[in-house]
Amino acid sequence: MPPKARVEREDIINAAAEIVRENGVSALNARAVAARLGMSTQPIFSNYSSMEELKADVLDFAYKVYCGYLERGMTSGEHPVYKASGMAYIQFAKEERELFKLLFMRDRRGEGFVQRDDEVKPIIGILMKNLGISEEQANMFHLEMWVYVHGIASMIATSYLELETEMVSNMLTDVYMGLKERYSKKEEI
Repeated sequence: MPPKARVEREDIINAAAEIVRENGVSALNARAVAARLGMSTQPIFSNYSSMEELKADVLDFAYKVYCGYLERGMTSGEHPVYKASGMAYIQFAKEERELFKLLFMRDRRGEGFVQRDDEVKPIIGILMKNLGISEEQANMFHLEMWVYVHGIASMIATSYLELETEMVSNMLTDVYMGLKERYSKKEEI
């Protein structure tokens, strides 16, 4: 009898991520992953002590996909870098609806507000440089802009609203220009 093929964690993560992409995180369970891989659940629990541990790896997978969208958007030259970050966030919500929901539309009670400095600091720096505003003002500017961007992305991810890319671009420009006008007249927030 030939030895059983070893199932790698990466295979399990990829199968779990595809289940989430197709049916949402509520469809993710050991049996669904095992069925996707054509095996029993035993290899899953040989690699993972719990489904929560696998879900954490799927969350990391989703974040890497999101970071790819950000990187491509911000280096494409299609939009100014700050605007490109918002456009990429919305594009991710449109093309990867379930991964977007997993990352940005899940219950965060107990997690607190987690701001990734590696993601936000460069953006704050761009705002400070481009607008000539303080770090505190740039943080507030970005928070207001991000709430708007997230609203658009959430409506798209939940199929509440469909918007053409050009319209989204124009909307982001309008809000950016309004905030820019307001912050240029303010000494402090």
